[in-house]
Amino acid sequence: MPKLTIVVCDHIHQKGLDILANDPEIELINSADEPKDRLIKEIIPKADVAITRSSTDVDRFFLNHARELKAVVRAGVGVDNVDIDSCSKQGIVVMNVPTANTIAAVELTIAHMLSCVRKFPYAHNNLKQDRVWRRQDWYGTELKDKKLGIIGFGNIGSRVGKRAKAFEMEVIAYDPYIDPCKATDLDIAYTTNFDDILDCDIITIHTPKTKETIDMIGSEEIAKMRDGVVLINCARGGLYNEDALLEGLKSGKIAMAGIDVFSKEPATSHPLLDLDNITVTPHLGANTKESQQNIAIQACENAIASAKGIAYPNALNLPIKESDLPKFLKPYLELIQKMGHMSAQATKDKVKKIKITTEGEVSDYIDSLTTFATVGILKESLEDSVNYVNAEFVAKDIGIEIEKIKQKNTSGLANKISIKLTTLNSIFKISGTVFGEDIQRIIEIDNYQLDLEPKGKMILFRNTDVPGVIGDVGKIIANNGINISDFRLGRDKNSQALAVVKVDGNITEKLLKELSHLDTCLSVTSVSI
Repeated sequence: MPKLTIVVCDHIHQKGLDILANDPEIELINSADEPKDRLIKEIIPKADVAITRSSTDVDRFFLNHARELKAVVRAGVGVDNVDIDSCSKQGIVVMNVPTANTIAAVELTIAHMLSCVRKFPYAHNNLKQDRVWRRQDWYGTELKDKKLGIIGFGNIGSRVGKRAKAFEMEVIAYDPYIDPCKATDLDIAYTTNFDDILDCDIITIHTPKTKETIDMIGSEEIAKMRDGVVLINCARGGLYNEDALLEGLKSGKIAMAGIDVFSKEPATSHPLLDLDNITVTPHLGANTKESQQNIAIQACENAIASAKGIAYPNALNLPIKESDLPKFLKPYLELIQKMGHMSAQATKDKVKKIKITTEGEVSDYIDSLTTFATVGILKESLEDSVNYVNAEFVAKDIGIEIEKIKQKNTSGLANKISIKLTTLNSIFKISGTVFGEDIQRIIEIDNYQLDLEPKGKMILFRNTDVPGVIGDVGKIIANNGINISDFRLGRDKNSQALAVVKVDGNITEKLLKELSHLDTCLSVTSVSI
């Protein structure tokens, strides 16, 4: 039997290369030092699996030459250099290694925290470079008894919290997508009020980079913080608005900041570098020997498993070709994932149960529909850590119950799919169908009948059904300089209504707050598909 070819495109730790070299079924081609043009044109056509880092772009040019490729393993977390959609169309599995650098990122966060409160880098330079011995210039503060606010209490944030407790800090966690006991079991306070985090002495952020978390800390949030606050970001560039961060540091509102990541990298000319109350590192979150070794080992083990067709650990896309799915099912899979994503955005709460109900021929594929729905729901909070392969396992691990119900077709539609999402504080129901071959429609939200294309930026406005509501809503949206592109209304028998308002501009918290102040408003939220 011919060997399976794994091509290593970029430099990885020798431990990983040894794993590949020692497998008798694998032919290793280490092309880390090859010119990219030769790598892609002459070597990639032979590859069953490619292992990459950030130096090799898996783009259309790459994929056009990848005639035998079954999988791409990104040796690291970020997959910005991988065209996942194009890989999916070619039936190529994309995998990453999301947890191998966890401890490295945790310890770097603590290092920045200590550097900020004791100003180590500046004291070091003053003595070593300037040869000045002035102890009185370098009075710091202690971590003991300080309040640490952690935004995002996942794999990294929770471990930062554990270590902070060892420094005798008071720790409070904010993460609307976890079960509070994940924090409280560690003797760490849990809050759903973001202002509690803004009232801390030190704030560190550990969230994925999503539409919800970009610029999560801006001028408004900084204004609410304590004078002399310390901010840390070793997660993703852009979670703190960098202009607001710059102004806060200049004014002294922010005493110190520890930053490892920037919106645009390399950031060698960033204005933050001109300040003397910031500690910076060039994206070193994964830069430890142990982390690099772990990344290489996991990447190579995953590459072998995928080459042999055994498993696709941490797959980020569907590990089957589109041709393997019945044609009529594809728009339903896409629709139910959008419905799941809408549900998660509409509730913004810890998920307790996901119930999928199907009617019609689609019921034969309820398992696949459930997987896609679960990915849509969990992607909002977990990003790259959830995928089509592990979605239901991840849900189970974090305490989410999944129920699947096949119903008789009573709706009069050829097929109908529904999600009932139960969270800590609410229940959200949504149903949809596909007309013709691919016309996707949301037909029901929380028992309100609608006809809605699942696309665009939408305001979900629930209100008492009295005259004048539509005019009031339209006026507030217009006063915010936003155009309404579509307006759908559902009514019930209890004198209540649900309006889904599609808009062309960005939906701001200010706009939602103004709408919530209307006397007729029962609830208001926004979603974007």
